[in-house]
Amino acid sequence: MGKPSDAAGSASRPVSLHTNPGQTFSNDYDHQDAPELNLDDLDDLPLSTAMPCLPRSYDSLVQPFQKDCNTGRTYYIDPRLEQPKQLETHLTYWAHKPPRPYLKIVGTHRQVTRKSGDNKNETKTVTDFDVAVEMTPYLYSNAQYRTSWQRLRTVDNGEKVRRGTVLQKRAPGAAQHIEVGGAPKPTLEEWCHRFCAHHAGLKCFALKREMTGFDFETVQERLRSLVRDTNYRGSLSVYLETKDELVEVYNDASINRWRLTSWVQWLFYLTLLFVFSWPYLWLRTKRFEVAVSEWPFSRMASNGNGDREYVSISEDQWYNMWGRAVRNAVLEKRQAVLDQADLRRAHEPQATFESGSATMDSAVGFVRAGVSAMNEVNRQLGWGYDC
Repeated sequence: MGKPSDAAGSASRPVSLHTNPGQTFSNDYDHQDAPELNLDDLDDLPLSTAMPCLPRSYDSLVQPFQKDCNTGRTYYIDPRLEQPKQLETHLTYWAHKPPRPYLKIVGTHRQVTRKSGDNKNETKTVTDFDVAVEMTPYLYSNAQYRTSWQRLRTVDNGEKVRRGTVLQKRAPGAAQHIEVGGAPKPTLEEWCHRFCAHHAGLKCFALKREMTGFDFETVQERLRSLVRDTNYRGSLSVYLETKDELVEVYNDASINRWRLTSWVQWLFYLTLLFVFSWPYLWLRTKRFEVAVSEWPFSRMASNGNGDREYVSISEDQWYNMWGRAVRNAVLEKRQAVLDQADLRRAHEPQATFESGSATMDSAVGFVRAGVSAMNEVNRQLGWGYDC
């Protein structure tokens, strides 16, 4: 993926999160400063006038049948969603909720210990640090008013996905390469009609939300170098983890309700019946994985030079903003999602604590000196070894 264009400015230039460099907007909020946004409050933001609104009756009645608290995957079972128009309306509405991508930096090492009263050794994995930064705020040019480059599309004919099938496949007649004059891909309205008219006893329509236009490989390499520069010697993983990525609509059938009920799931796990039920459900369920809500981090510029334009900030600017906070969190061996407080702390001079008590101030200074000395020794001699 390309580097930021000259129009986007250098990585060191201060950039507002509600205006794309070199770009102007036609709405009334162009020159207003967006207030500080809490990453946990995205669901509570007011809807913009551009965001589609459901009829009040549907907004209040169609609730998720189940939601996975770990992944944010949401499941719906409601007979009204088996009507094409209502399904299309809801899909369009759900597409305007962003995915929640997290950049995660995890360091581990193996530790061998001897069991008490036994001659056998036990090897366990120790997590040295588990640091994450949420990327969702950088998918908006103005997070307060939900201004973004989001778009809802259907899959192309040449993409291998489940099209009301069990296995992934391309559209009938689609060639391996792009053909001039090929048949147009079905619209969302047409896919909704196909789903509702499908005769399968078990079927599912999936909406996938994804971040696009993010040069993960470059950021991954820079973060790995950042951690290795602290002389960390353990196993290091840098990856993207996305929550709220998938919405699944199942037809109203008893088996579908059972498969999504927690106590039934646990019953099948504990009795090992999932060994038989999983293949049955997998073979019987016809899946429509044809709707994608794209949330661009960047996109190709319209100048035709191969440059990229960014909805808020570039990868370099993101790294310059968060690099120091990530490094501090790694050295402190934290396991947390970093927030605005960590960002401010990393870029502010270290405050001097004065309690008014000479004994207390001396103790605090002694602890800080000890932590600083330990970090310096780690950088010189290395840390995170397998042992």
